[in-house]
Amino acid sequence: MRILLSTYGSRGDVEPLAALGAALQAHGVEARVSAPADAEFAALLARAGVPLAPAFAPVREWAKEMINRSRSASPEDRARLISGQAAEIVARQYEALSAAAEGCDAVVAFGLFPSCAAARLVAEQRSMRYMLGTFCPIWLPSPHNRPHEYPGHPLPPGVTDNRLLWEMDIRTKNGLFGEAINGKRASLGLPPVQNVRDYVYGNPVLLACDPTLGPWLPSDLIDAVQTGAFTLPDERPLPDALEAFLGAGPAPVYVGFGSISVESEAGRAAIEAIRAKGLRTVLAQGWAELGPVDDGDDCLAVGEVNQQALFGRVAAVIHHGGAGTTVAAARAGAPQVIVPQIGDQPYWARRAAELGIGVTHDGPLPTAQSLSEALETALAPATRARAAAAAGRIRVDGAEVAARLLIELLGQSGR
Repeated sequence: MRILLSTYGSRGDVEPLAALGAALQAHGVEARVSAPADAEFAALLARAGVPLAPAFAPVREWAKEMINRSRSASPEDRARLISGQAAEIVARQYEALSAAAEGCDAVVAFGLFPSCAAARLVAEQRSMRYMLGTFCPIWLPSPHNRPHEYPGHPLPPGVTDNRLLWEMDIRTKNGLFGEAINGKRASLGLPPVQNVRDYVYGNPVLLACDPTLGPWLPSDLIDAVQTGAFTLPDERPLPDALEAFLGAGPAPVYVGFGSISVESEAGRAAIEAIRAKGLRTVLAQGWAELGPVDDGDDCLAVGEVNQQALFGRVAAVIHHGGAGTTVAAARAGAPQVIVPQIGDQPYWARRAAELGIGVTHDGPLPTAQSLSEALETALAPATRARAAAAAGRIRVDGAEVAARLLIELLGQSGR
């Protein structure tokens, strides 16, 4: 059996598929991952021993360009930008995935909606089995949560019926992505689909997040199979400079915003807030390329490092609320201060606060004062005790559970 795992996104989208690909291979399945061919992702997949089939373009520069183009645009202009980019992604990713799917029996798609649409089209054209996967419950239709609000398509004020809002979400996705998907279908000689959301989602959906952090409440609007987060075991040692820094004093506070291009002031605010507590800082440079504010010996800037080895040795983790960082900190028992920016990050921030294992920062632009107040709660003994207790409830077998599930579901004929 051969399975293509597809995504177009940042590290938080690629690393889980490396874990799933490795788990599938351990069961004798030939798995490959189609993902952006950025050097960091190529190295990540090589470490996992999973072949890389490049997506239509590297993602880092593409993401920066999209952010810059949308920053000063009106909601209507951003909606047009999304629709225009969707057409490009569907067309180009269809070609990339057509090549990547050669010889495969099934495709499992994660990441951007247009990329998943391209995967669905390839599966349809090749009579391959198909399944959608997602890393957060909020993306799935449910009476228990509201749909995501897109630029130019605001949710109507005062409407609290989530079922009605999810019906409206069908129209929203048709408006944003329908032309791109049906345009590509027309070029392939296929009839249009009237509901692009449900066409791309399929049923059931693979929900790859931890049930303690992101519980799925059963929904009659879609069937989701929750497996736990996909975690790639990481045995890499920490860099010598980081080991020396950790050993030279009390546990520091980790600061990192991953693939989010936050302003440099966010890093400065974090360092100032941490210093005010008499603590040291490990500053992850990330895509924002953050750096120390001076040559003080209480702050060490690092590149990409083994979070599994590091987070158990820090006093707290300040981050953006990406699904991967949230589960890594929770698994390590590290209290969290989450400064959510986009997408599902507000959800993970809220869940950390609800569980009492972290603090949600109010707004995306932190100051030294706001982070100092948040750290006061995160560093409290009660928060650390709850974080330590929750760590034991975080599942570590999500990729293995998903691999067995996919073999069972996608190995069935007639799907």
